[in-house]
Amino acid sequence: MSIGVHNIGQGCVTCLDYDEHYILTFPNGYGRSILTVPWIELGGECSINCSKTGYNASIVFHTKPFYGGKKHRITAEIFSPNDKKPFCSIEGEWNGVMYAKYTTGENTVFIDTKKMPTIKKKVRKLEDQDDFESRCLWKDVTYNLK
Repeated sequence: MSIGVHNIGQGCVTCLDYDEHYILTFPNGYGRSILTVPWIELGGECSINCSKTGYNASIVFHTKPFYGGKKHRITAEIFSPNDKKPFCSIEGEWNGVMYAKYTTGENTVFIDTKKMPTIKKKVRKLEDQDDFESRCLWKDVTYNLK
């Protein structure tokens, strides 16, 4: 009654304003209840690492149990460079509100995805992309799907 996609590899994100480069892994994706009312779920462990600062995070996307439980749950721990214990723990819903709990005892809203503005992505023109960049590589498939 479901289908799963196991993502392999890693992504790179560069924050130009801070000269930081992050390497991240991806959660698995699942299409659930595909014969009735379908819904999408993420599951598995991911990591985010910044080589410049040494900060890193471990993230777990929790899949909904067969009976009971909630959808879209996430937990995470954020570590300072060379530390074995996290200075911050995150929990909540990856498509809703996530809460942060710091070792100082402070609890706060980490992020509310429902209140985030939509930002239009910037993409180079196809003729300026390398042959194996995603939009260039998949342009014929995209055209035919449209």
